[in-house]
Amino acid sequence: MFVEGWSPDYGAPFEADEELAPAEGSVDLSVERTRWEPLPGRDDGLPRMAFVDGVRRIDARLTVDDPDEGPVPGICGSFAVGATIWDRAACSSEVVGARVERLAVLSGRREEQLPAVGLDPPYRTEAIADPDPDALIRHVHTQMRRGEGACAAGHARAGCFVVADGPLSDLSPLSTVGYVKSHRRTYLPPEHNPVVAALAPGERTPLFAFADYRRYSWYLRLSNPVGGHSWSGVVRCEAYGSLPQPEVQAMADRTAAVLPSVASQEHLDPRAPQNLVPIAALERHLRHLMGDRGLVYRAIRAAVMREEKIA
Repeated sequence: MFVEGWSPDYGAPFEADEELAPAEGSVDLSVERTRWEPLPGRDDGLPRMAFVDGVRRIDARLTVDDPDEGPVPGICGSFAVGATIWDRAACSSEVVGARVERLAVLSGRREEQLPAVGLDPPYRTEAIADPDPDALIRHVHTQMRRGEGACAAGHARAGCFVVADGPLSDLSPLSTVGYVKSHRRTYLPPEHNPVVAALAPGERTPLFAFADYRRYSWYLRLSNPVGGHSWSGVVRCEAYGSLPQPEVQAMADRTAAVLPSVASQEHLDPRAPQNLVPIAALERHLRHLMGDRGLVYRAIRAAVMREEKIA
């Protein structure tokens, strides 16, 4: 039994309510045609890397008081996306392309509009058919993921090697790696899981492929946290199946060799070591851009109350 290094406020590297089990769909373990054993990473000296991420926040809960339908739920949410560009040759990094969007989402295909709140950027009102309140949050999350995808695609086209926080979804099939720092399930047969446990920092598993989802994937270890278990410090990476296999192997080697050098430390980050330093810095900047939660909430309430007085 082990105590996880992650702060409980962020959940856990493993989902406590879901047992590790093979994922549905076929998994091809013969992609690299090599023995299934730890492989050393290789740093090919790529000069520029882009770390892409997004953060979201629910600013306020809304209710439309419909005399016929009863209370109709809604939310106000903000999200921000951007990238940290790491110039390895210059030993410098900077946050670029950061932007904020704000959404007021109503269920039931409502026609109401959130009154002008007076924030920059302003809220735009959207309606969805699903009456489930959780669907409102998923809608905001989906819009954030699309923003991340557009950001990642832009930097990949500009010649950066992109590491995007989270699994691949809307991201364009360019030189982009999806970086998954928590595990909902293991994707390997039980007899192959010991290879993950045997990884040293800077090593990766051979590639494997999800035929049903057109993805390559691999595990790598960032570090061996003190008091950790056999999967501590392990992350999973993804690449699009449409990329040439030699290119994906080079990407996998690069991530295994380079990402441990930017792994976070326990005394500095509550999600160490998986929350990479460039991503943590980007998240702090993006949250700052979204504005103070309390001030935003009060601005929303004031706008709605002002509209009620006019009506």
